[in-house]
Amino acid sequence: MTRLVIWRHGNTDYNAGGRVQGQSDVPLNALGRDQAAAAAQALAALKPDALVSSDLSRAAETAQALAALTGLSVSRDARLRERYFGIWQGQLVTDIASRYPAEYARWRAGDPSPGCEIEPLDDLGKRVAEGLLDAVALAPNGVVVVATHGGAARQGCGHLLGWPPEVTRTLGSLRNCHWTELRDHSTRTGGPGFPVDPGWQLVAHNVGVVGAAG
Repeated sequence: MTRLVIWRHGNTDYNAGGRVQGQSDVPLNALGRDQAAAAAQALAALKPDALVSSDLSRAAETAQALAALTGLSVSRDARLRERYFGIWQGQLVTDIASRYPAEYARWRAGDPSPGCEIEPLDDLGKRVAEGLLDAVALAPNGVVVVATHGGAARQGCGHLLGWPPEVTRTLGSLRNCHWTELRDHSTRTGGPGFPVDPGWQLVAHNVGVVGAAG
């Protein structure tokens, strides 16, 4: 059995200020570093075998808090980056709503490709899922922790689980430094009377340390 823990990064000034981050490389703020340290204590108890992060600094810094406790090295993968938000990156959400009302309305409604150079959701899901599967390959039947981003986590999970877009959309956004856990039982050998293993399954979502959400 493989356990895949998909961990959102800690808080940043863009999170706190209501700005769209996308692939802007924004570091953790003081709160985010505290969140990462607290969450790392809980995740270290899972005895992870491999640790991978997005190459953006907020995710890499978050992963480093766990690396410091476990002695694992952090592999970085650009495929685990957040969704590219085109011309919206760095802008306040309130300003986006007033400047691009049609595109904003489509985005809020779940349009997979709302315009303004925003990365289509299917493209996001495919690239993140590829990164997640390569991370899992580092420790087959082990515990793998991946530090990534909120939107990337949701779409990557949905793609691995084989969910249609309307189902993936119902998965609540990860809070800062919270995580989702998937398990893959497909390598387990059963016997007569055992059901066929369905592969990846969602077993936990929005798990975190009490008081550490941002």
